[in-house]
Amino acid sequence: MTERTGDTRERIKEVALELFSEQGYEQTSLREIAERLGVTKAALYYHFKSKEEIVRAFVEDRVGQLAELIEWVKSQPPGPQTRTAFLQRYAASIDIGKQHSIMRFFQENQPALKSMEIGEQMRERMLDLVEVLAGPDADPVSKLRTAFSVFVLHGGPFLLRDSGITDEQRRSAAMQLALELAGHPTPAEQRAEGATR
Repeated sequence: MTERTGDTRERIKEVALELFSEQGYEQTSLREIAERLGVTKAALYYHFKSKEEIVRAFVEDRVGQLAELIEWVKSQPPGPQTRTAFLQRYAASIDIGKQHSIMRFFQENQPALKSMEIGEQMRERMLDLVEVLAGPDADPVSKLRTAFSVFVLHGGPFLLRDSGITDEQRRSAAMQLALELAGHPTPAEQRAEGATR
């Protein structure tokens, strides 16, 4: 693939994501994507044959990033410090480029994603992430606490819709809560720490 073709594919994904976020996946047509790009539908077809192919392309990018983060977590000792370090890395990764838009797309287009295989892959990767982060002996409450520490980074900024709050304040509040949740040791970690004293 030439650099120019790669640039075009990236631009298509970017514009499609904008439209999917604005209008919803189901309500957006390939024609509308082509029009916003200023190209013909045939030119768009050269790169992507369907909306689902476009979604698959940006979801695969995100799944790959999650796989790298999961491998990093596996290489670290389990515990609150690793969860905290992970959340800092994860927050940085979703603040780069269009990651917030992609996660917003996931949140707002669940029905469309349910029928796509790539949507299932994303859900499985997120569940894998929670399992690895929580640790092998985590109880159900600890698993939920860990899951919410990750999800608050996505949902928090959207839930704080007060016009007097800046984007930076939204992200900061979400991060503060995420870190509080992640820093809480699981019962297994508390037992292990007690045994070493």
